[in-house]
Amino acid sequence: MSRRSVLGGMAAGLAASGLPGAALAQDDGIALLTWDAYADPRLLDMWRSQTDVPIRYEIHISDPTSVNRLRAGETSVWNFINLNNPWAREIMYPEDLIYALPRDRFEPLYAQMFEKFAMPYDWALSKDGENLLGVVQRFETFDFVVNSDVISPAMAKDEGWDLFNNPDFAGRYGILAYEDWNVMDICMGAGIHPFKPKTEADYAKFEDTARAWINNAKMITTDFVQLNLAMLNGEIDLYFTGGTYTASSARAEGATNIYAITPNSGPADGKGGINWIELNSAVANPAGKEATFDFLEWITTPDAAEIVARGNGNLQPVSQMAQDEVLGRFSADELNAIQWDEFDERIANAVEFDIVPDYDRLYDIYSAAIRDRG
Repeated sequence: MSRRSVLGGMAAGLAASGLPGAALAQDDGIALLTWDAYADPRLLDMWRSQTDVPIRYEIHISDPTSVNRLRAGETSVWNFINLNNPWAREIMYPEDLIYALPRDRFEPLYAQMFEKFAMPYDWALSKDGENLLGVVQRFETFDFVVNSDVISPAMAKDEGWDLFNNPDFAGRYGILAYEDWNVMDICMGAGIHPFKPKTEADYAKFEDTARAWINNAKMITTDFVQLNLAMLNGEIDLYFTGGTYTASSARAEGATNIYAITPNSGPADGKGGINWIELNSAVANPAGKEATFDFLEWITTPDAAEIVARGNGNLQPVSQMAQDEVLGRFSADELNAIQWDEFDERIANAVEFDIVPDYDRLYDIYSAAIRDRG
């Protein structure tokens, strides 16, 4: 499951990068299979100017699709992969798709991050705790967004996902059609832990909730800018899935009533939000291996980390903001755009992203409800 199963125009990153898929010559620098922040032209240009090592990229459309590409032999194509937290530990390292990193070189980088990532940090380590699998950088929660002029953020945090179950909000919300995230959200709204096995009663409750939420939505789109505009125009008062990823650019332009919400509580071990954590790893490709290790270390430096946090116009927290040198590069308005004063609260109220058991069955139920809406 990706954080963004649909990226609109950003999914065209392959064409934009000029990267000819499996035809990439591995003597031509390093190649990134990544989410959008690491394709920011400022980051790539700075790397090229400082190292003289060519760099190319393709932007994901989903985590599992990219994992399957490595399984199909594209470990010879890529050098760097940037995925949500469970994939390295659970899938890629056990299947020899990524390298373990030299711990003496990379583990000290974790001391420069927030306490949440202090070693031993499970998602960055192999299951036996012996091998370091990547470098954490971007992380946040991704739940829903309200118009704070209409819905009190305090009330929204307390009500949580039940806002979408409330008939008073029927026809007043939108859905950002990031399918995997919608599946997880509907689990939350149905009172089901998204990352634990489901009973038949759970599937029935999921279907009831999915159909109600989809049928009662004012609009469904893959474009979060459209949802933000609809909120500003008074067409809707809230939407899911959303968070600082979808709200920060609008808030930075002054629309601070577009407000990211992580519920105070919910069915996921008592938590109501979901915390995604990206792990940057080195693909098991001997060509370009050392340059990839250099890149993994380089992106944690203050100049590079700042660009990643601003990647392609969307402000997102990075683990290096634990350092005053990095945090101090963001203005008060920018920190307000990412609701920095609530960041620790959001993370504390969120369960960590994981692989959803029996996702295909849940997805089929969700897809049928979308089709039936018409």
